[in-house]
Amino acid sequence: MLRRLRILPFVAISAVLATAQPAPSPSDSAALAQIQSGRIAPAYPAPYEPATEGQVKAVLDRVLAFLATATPVRIIDRDTGQPVADLAHLPPHAAFAPTEFLLTSYEWGVTYSGMLHAAAATGDPRYRAYVDERLNAIATLAAHLQPQPAPSRELPPRERMLALAFVRQPQTLDDSGSMAAAMIMAARAGLRPAQLRPRIDRYMAWIRTGQSRLPDGTLARNRPMPDTLWLDDLYMSVPALAQMGALTGDSACFDDAVKQILQFSARLFVPEKNLYRHGWVQAMDPHPAFYWGRANGWAVLALCELLDVLPENHPGRAAVLAQYRAHVAGIAAVQDGTGLWHQLLDRADSYLETSASAMFAYAMAHGINRGWLDAKAYAPIVSVAWNAVAQKVNAAGQVEGVCVGTGLAFDPTYYSYRPTSVRAAHGYGPVLLAGAEMIVFRTGRGANAVRDDGGLRFDTPAAPRIVPAVP
Repeated sequence: MLRRLRILPFVAISAVLATAQPAPSPSDSAALAQIQSGRIAPAYPAPYEPATEGQVKAVLDRVLAFLATATPVRIIDRDTGQPVADLAHLPPHAAFAPTEFLLTSYEWGVTYSGMLHAAAATGDPRYRAYVDERLNAIATLAAHLQPQPAPSRELPPRERMLALAFVRQPQTLDDSGSMAAAMIMAARAGLRPAQLRPRIDRYMAWIRTGQSRLPDGTLARNRPMPDTLWLDDLYMSVPALAQMGALTGDSACFDDAVKQILQFSARLFVPEKNLYRHGWVQAMDPHPAFYWGRANGWAVLALCELLDVLPENHPGRAAVLAQYRAHVAGIAAVQDGTGLWHQLLDRADSYLETSASAMFAYAMAHGINRGWLDAKAYAPIVSVAWNAVAQKVNAAGQVEGVCVGTGLAFDPTYYSYRPTSVRAAHGYGPVLLAGAEMIVFRTGRGANAVRDDGGLRFDTPAAPRIVPAVP
């Protein structure tokens, strides 16, 4: 209403008021003065004032409390169904008992990474303990089961995952990249490096030599058509390659990670929008462009993960940084007025989606904190984005408005009508990542929030806050 009144000539406002009531009372005059001065309180859908460190931590703590209850570590004997109390005495056919989320899925790799970031940002040991307990159980059970034949392919995929079939023998990038990155990050942070290394090596073997590639080395899938690139696969490969390079010093890992970023971008990035299309097929011309939110989230997370560890003198660093900045500019340009982003980023008729919004909030806050982005330009966007994401974490710690698992499509209807659910695992890791980075932001480069002439800006301190590094 404020904007509409402001663009009308004053005489038009006066005419309307005069018609309704020729002699305004003093209270009406005060209301008119408020309108003219722009001092009517806006009905923001989420708080406009920047969240404090304590407010951000409270959101993360709710998520942690929910996940600790929803994903307990429980082992069972598959032959009898009986619980196993001691990891040191496992029966031959042990498996994880079902919980609300799968502890070895790619979504949970992101969750472990988010927990490690939260531990570093807050100093709260519970986040690190969450990761340690689960990765210890995964590594111990996988080592116990490794000599045995893989579970029958006749079993449903969920049961095979509970028996760690894809930890023992990865078959896709989804099986490998996200969990590998989280395990390497944990190992570099001092969590069970020797115990995790056999799992890491198996995952990395698939990424480096098992996955299909185009003739130029670009990682590809053969679904839904041969030689198809899924933007999601930047996250399912690049962070693991980057982390492995940091762990081992193997420059070939960095080289491959840079190659994936640049070669995916050559095919999927659309410079006119500074956004990525979701998919690309070798034999398709023209290529439909559907700018799915979460896929763009995977891409910008991959860019952040690579820049975090890529040596400053690597010949590809400047190109990767330029790609990150271009992508962030495109993301910022399509933010909705609520602070969130749409399922299809350039289509306001598609719903507002939480997991992508959290990824974008993280990626921009991280860029500000690392000095890759100008805080004056991006800090207000980050602040309202986090507040909007935080509104999607309910009192129980569940993340609402998260799109369920989504394949590759070539029409807007498919994306626009994907369901959302608090059981969609894709939302939890991004919220943890975003919240952790917001704490660093609000206690560092984003500490000084200023309301100047109505809008929000940040007076950036000369020196950022230094926090314990997450590898």
